[in-house]
Amino acid sequence: MIYHLEDTSKVCDIFAGWEDTCVWSAQQKVMGAILVTDTEAPRSAIAYVGCFAFCAGEPDRELLLGKPDGFFVMVPENEAWCTLTEECFPDCKRVTRYAIRKDTKFDRARLEQYRKMLPDGYELRRIDGELYDLCLTDPETASFVACFESKEQFLELGRGFVILRDGRIVSGASSYSRYLEGIEIEVDTMKEERQKGLARVCCAALILQCLSEGLYPSWDAHNPISVHLAETLGYEFSHEYPAYEVGREHRTH
Repeated sequence: MIYHLEDTSKVCDIFAGWEDTCVWSAQQKVMGAILVTDTEAPRSAIAYVGCFAFCAGEPDRELLLGKPDGFFVMVPENEAWCTLTEECFPDCKRVTRYAIRKDTKFDRARLEQYRKMLPDGYELRRIDGELYDLCLTDPETASFVACFESKEQFLELGRGFVILRDGRIVSGASSYSRYLEGIEIEVDTMKEERQKGLARVCCAALILQCLSEGLYPSWDAHNPISVHLAETLGYEFSHEYPAYEVGREHRTH
């Protein structure tokens, strides 16, 4: 049997050393869930937040096969979990992701300069209730807010900025998830609007907002382009790690 773990302190040792903020979100019970096969003395666990799943402890076939329906990026703790993931999901796709250091000392003056580099004809706005609704009208922008259970939860815990052109969201940087001490950044720009510096503007605005509130804006990169953008904003690359895309949908960021 698979259970939602209520007492997340029981997996502190299992997730010891993990530096992914989505794991922290689930452990802190801010959002997401931790699944186990033993609620009293778990030896393995999977933390789910949004479409990400983090597999730790002793590899557990039952726990993996109990994955909820839909697309997930499965992040294994080690090669044993990798092997089991490939066995359980033969159609999965192994990908490389890029961890970014979480001790960045930001240059606020440079970020202020980036925030002001908005091309003519574009409008930068913080995500409020109206823009929350607008994000959900388009699959390309829904991920800016979709991990939160409700508009009310996003407005309380989430942070985000979007750029609009002619009333349409064309770029944005937002909290994919939230943990007590900060957020995990989600950033994207519509294909036809890329190479204009819009993502950098949004990210600079979001990072500055987080810093003003004492929150850390964490970054994890899907590809080298995301790593480059992060480094432009002051972050430092840490290391590559493997993950598995499981399901029929395809995530691009």
